[in-house]
Amino acid sequence: MVRTPDADLTALNEADDGITTRAVLRRRVTPHVITSRCRPGGPWRRLLPGVIMLDDGEPTRRQMLRAAAYYAGAGSVISGVDALRAYGAKLTSSRRVHVLVPLHRRVLSQDFVKLERTSRLPEPVMRNGIPFAPPARATIDLARHEAAPDRLRRLLALPVYYGLCTANDLRHELEAGNQRGTAAVREMLRNLGTMGNTYLQGVARELLEYVPLPAPVWNVTVCDVLGRPIGVVDAWWDEVAMGWQFGGTTDRGPKMNDLALTAAGVALVRTPPLELRTDVARVARDLTSAFANSAKRRRPKVQALGTVPATV
Repeated sequence: MVRTPDADLTALNEADDGITTRAVLRRRVTPHVITSRCRPGGPWRRLLPGVIMLDDGEPTRRQMLRAAAYYAGAGSVISGVDALRAYGAKLTSSRRVHVLVPLHRRVLSQDFVKLERTSRLPEPVMRNGIPFAPPARATIDLARHEAAPDRLRRLLALPVYYGLCTANDLRHELEAGNQRGTAAVREMLRNLGTMGNTYLQGVARELLEYVPLPAPVWNVTVCDVLGRPIGVVDAWWDEVAMGWQFGGTTDRGPKMNDLALTAAGVALVRTPPLELRTDVARVARDLTSAFANSAKRRRPKVQALGTVPATV
């Protein structure tokens, strides 16, 4: 016998963000109840064919992702912007959810869901019960549709910056996949090289989230009062004239004379790349101590040029 409409529906709502399928509901309530509750003014809402939200408001992004996964069916994988956001990358959501489905799946794109059939379905990475494409695949899927060179450069650097994958991972994914629309991506990856410092900057950014310091600016050339360059730092706290070096080179060449920086009064913290990844507690102590000591002294007369906001 079919149970009453409200039986166990509260638990179902909480378990799946209030998103379920018509097939699941039919095991609990009658088809008439489902239809009546999904009518205009009713307590439920039909988001996609066969997918129902147990609420009548606007769906959250996570509800949209879960609905897209239900609609696309078993084996589907969410890629693109939403996958990168699931791993912590700071990107603005796109209007549509990009979902990869098997070649044989006979289902069409609908409303906020963009379906792409592929013979290379990646192994999904589960986040809150939602299947996402690995970072390299999600990036390349997104990059193939990006025409603006500046945005393409930022997009390809983003997962490396966040430590989600390496430049080589991106190249391997590019070579393994569909070659249509990849000429610009291929050229940009060649120009970006290994992005070793980009990766280190991502590691440093994550480390600073656990250090009680204000946000720095990145990739700064420090100059004297006459504007003459005296050194380059990876991160810079201008209020106390403190610099942090952890990479080997910058876009402007090798690190410049560290002795000139310290002679000018800059508080300089140097961290070997390996220590940046393996001894987080010590690095945090070094930065905190250096910042506190720098704040006690009179700020030296230096200025920073070429500052970059604390994002990629």
